[in-house]
Amino acid sequence: MDRFFGLTERGTNPRREMLAGLATFLTMAYIVVVNPGMMASAGIDHGAAFVATCLAAAIGSALMGLLANYPVALAPGMGLNAYFAFAVVGGMGVPWQVALGAVFLSGMIFFAVSISGFREWLINSIPISLKLGIAAGIGFFLGLIGLRGMGLVADNPATLVSLGSLKETATLLSCIGFVLTAGLVARGITGGIVIGILVTALLGLPFGLTQFNGVFSMPPSLEPTFLQMDLAGAIGLGLLGIVFTFFIVDLLDNAGTLIATTHRAGLMRKDGSVPRLGRALMADSGGAMIGAALGTSTTVSYIESAAGVQAGGRTGLTALTVAALFLLTLFLAPLATSIPAFATAPALVLVACLMAQSLRDIEWEDATEYMPAIVTALAMPFTFSIATGIGLGFIAYALVKVVAGRAGQVGGAVWVIAAASAVKFWLQS
Repeated sequence: MDRFFGLTERGTNPRREMLAGLATFLTMAYIVVVNPGMMASAGIDHGAAFVATCLAAAIGSALMGLLANYPVALAPGMGLNAYFAFAVVGGMGVPWQVALGAVFLSGMIFFAVSISGFREWLINSIPISLKLGIAAGIGFFLGLIGLRGMGLVADNPATLVSLGSLKETATLLSCIGFVLTAGLVARGITGGIVIGILVTALLGLPFGLTQFNGVFSMPPSLEPTFLQMDLAGAIGLGLLGIVFTFFIVDLLDNAGTLIATTHRAGLMRKDGSVPRLGRALMADSGGAMIGAALGTSTTVSYIESAAGVQAGGRTGLTALTVAALFLLTLFLAPLATSIPAFATAPALVLVACLMAQSLRDIEWEDATEYMPAIVTALAMPFTFSIATGIGLGFIAYALVKVVAGRAGQVGGAVWVIAAASAVKFWLQS
């Protein structure tokens, strides 16, 4: 074990790595409650989605630990699951089987990119401001969904949206849950999001808003979703834009997470490059394909892995510990199905707040950088589409740079994505 993971070389030991894995797991365990609910809103069987979520997280984390030897865990990504459920399936009317096919195809493209030199060109050509804008925009997108789930945001024919009814018990409990969860996270309590979700759900018991189904049982059947992805349908419907969105967000999300976690763990090289980046991205892309085959949206690296790094995790043994804990979670299906939507909605808003922190790193002194980033971030929630936000952001970046007389600063990938997005918007209008 020491030789395989290089424990001594990185100044760690098995006990520290396992404790770090526990810390990471507790900070991201909310996904086993939140993701099945989102998949169920897309028509996917809730029990099967729960199993798919746990297995995708376990397999993806194990791949990262074994292939790249990084203390980084994987699970179905927040933001991409919302895009899958609410934009692709709910908004566009795409069957969930076809949407899973698009996820699988995006994983295949990601894998091809991961083993080629195209990977570095694409990542390096996309400006950091747009990467930060995309991260914040996905956060805002999640925040809108969360606020609506809490009952704080409601439809309004005159103003599009307005304040919901604060007289609803579920809304009041959601607000209490958010304040509690935010306070726990602010205090640095490990697993604060999970604790907040569970306490909020418990508060709903006296009002009949939470139905307790038990704690332990054998895992539900995976049959309703296993290998149900429709690749032919995804290709036949011409879902190139959807596939591209899954791909580019997955690529950017994983690259950003790997950069952040390797830097914090002291694993980044002096020149800023990430060692074994190709292997890490292969693990990510493999996890995405496996997740689609199991029946869930795109699997990505989790920034919550920073909790494990902070606890001393430095090798893939941390990721393997997370994988083992997700496998054990398979036997907690009754508890997961007992958690109502009003208890998980505050977690979405909290994650949105955490993701919005990326805006602080934007170059605010340069209007050609911060304006397109903000366009990207604002367009996602207000058009209710991550894909549209990305497209408008890239178009804005290219055109603002040209008008400012700085066209030479626009990378090749930006021109390609901006042009493809412009054509797509023209055809859709």
